[in-house]
Amino acid sequence: MSYVHAGPAASTFRSRLLPAQGLSDRALAWLFVGPTVVLLLAFNIFPTIWTIWLSFTNFRANRPNLDSVWVGISNYQRVLNDEAIWENMRATAHFLCWSITLQLLLGFGLALLLNRRFRSHSFWSTAILLPMMLAPAVVGTFWKYFFEPQYGIFNYIINFFGGPGTFTMLGDTQLSPWAIVLVDTWMWTPYVMLLLLAGLRSIPPYLYEAAEIDRASAWTKFWRITLPMVMPFIILALLFRVIENFKMFDLVDQLTNGGPGSVTELSSIKLKREAFEKWRTGYASALAIIMFVSIYGLSLVTVRFLDKVKQR
Repeated sequence: MSYVHAGPAASTFRSRLLPAQGLSDRALAWLFVGPTVVLLLAFNIFPTIWTIWLSFTNFRANRPNLDSVWVGISNYQRVLNDEAIWENMRATAHFLCWSITLQLLLGFGLALLLNRRFRSHSFWSTAILLPMMLAPAVVGTFWKYFFEPQYGIFNYIINFFGGPGTFTMLGDTQLSPWAIVLVDTWMWTPYVMLLLLAGLRSIPPYLYEAAEIDRASAWTKFWRITLPMVMPFIILALLFRVIENFKMFDLVDQLTNGGPGSVTELSSIKLKREAFEKWRTGYASALAIIMFVSIYGLSLVTVRFLDKVKQR
């Protein structure tokens, strides 16, 4: 009895008919993606759903053994009718608008300067990025001592330039909101500069060469070439900073802790006090959901504006 070798074609045909040995591509993909999905559900999806449920109850975290009562939308009504919440929102809006405006202006100016590649360009690029490498809590503590009226350096600098004498930057109700704007601008302007510098470096050189041939002025080149080409990066920086500044907590908590009084009590500081000082967990959950919807709405508007700019 003789045996005939079937060849590679027959082997391939048999391998298609027989069940695959080992894991399939789909199973292998889920093997790698599965742990990430589990972590996402555990640390993002489930807490969000749990917070939504708590926002409709009178649950208190310091009394977990008591039965929670379903109160419907009363927590949301109390939040929206609370004048103190609207004062916190006003303080948040002040901090948000001024800090982001200053960061965009200063960041754009620094990006234009560093894009020229002057001598010691690398050194200054690295030095400017140092503030954003620090932890916000560390920055808040550092600037708190910097503004200290008795031994802080800030008063010495002000008096050196003929200032009014010793005054408390963080203890004044008029100056303390500007103090947190100043510190946040100092810390996160390098981040904005980095994004805008990437936008400037992405502009094709031939556009400027064509403008040179047409004898366009520096202002015309900036207004017709630089600004439109960098605009998507400006909107992207705006989006990132709006999201981060709206939920800013650790820097302000270490710097002023919401004081003096409540003039720097941002929405995030108010949320912490309601949840972990007054232990009104249901009320704090409703406030957290309202903040989430606000951030999502602002982000959605910014993203749609970014899409329109890209379509031009």
